[in-house]
Amino acid sequence: MSEARIDGYARAMYEIAQAEGAVNEVEKELFTLARTIESNEQLRNTLTDESIPIDRRQSMVEQLIGAKASSITTHLVSFLLASGRGRELPAIAERLSKRASLESNREVAEVRSAVALTPEQQQRLSDALTQATGKQVNLKIVIDPLVLGGLVATVGDTVIDGTVRTRLDQLKSRL
Repeated sequence: MSEARIDGYARAMYEIAQAEGAVNEVEKELFTLARTIESNEQLRNTLTDESIPIDRRQSMVEQLIGAKASSITTHLVSFLLASGRGRELPAIAERLSKRASLESNREVAEVRSAVALTPEQQQRLSDALTQATGKQVNLKIVIDPLVLGGLVATVGDTVIDGTVRTRLDQLKSRL
C-alpha cells in the first residue's frame, strides 16, 4: 500500500477516534493489537488470508480484542479488514500513534522489555527518556521475549539499548 494511502487511513481513524473523544484509548489499543499481529505469524496470516470469508475474520478480531478493547477500536479494525487492509494494520496503527503524539506535542517512545513494567516503572522510564531526549514522550511498551533483560527504547531516530545482550556483547569486545 502506498504511503499516502496508509496516511489517509491513519488520518481517518484518528479523526473518528477524536470525534468519539477516545483518541488515547483507540491509539493504545491499535498499537497493542498491531504489535500482537506483527509478532504472531499465524494470526497475521489468518487475518490477511483472502480465502477466509471477511465475516469470519472480523469475528476472530472481535473474539480476540472484544473484551479488551473499546467498541470503536473493534469497529475500526473490522473496517480495515473489510477494506482488505488487514496487512497494513501495523503501519496504519504506527502512523495513528505518531499523529496522536504530534497533536499532544509528544514523541513516540517505543520500549521493548522482556517483562511487563509496573505503572511506577513506566513513569520513571518516561521521565528518564524525556530528560535524555529533551522531548516529552508517549510511552509504548512492547513485551518482547527476545529481550533477555533490560530495555531497548526508540525515540524518533534515537535508540537507547540497555539490554543484557548488548552489555554482554560490549564486554566480549573489551576482552
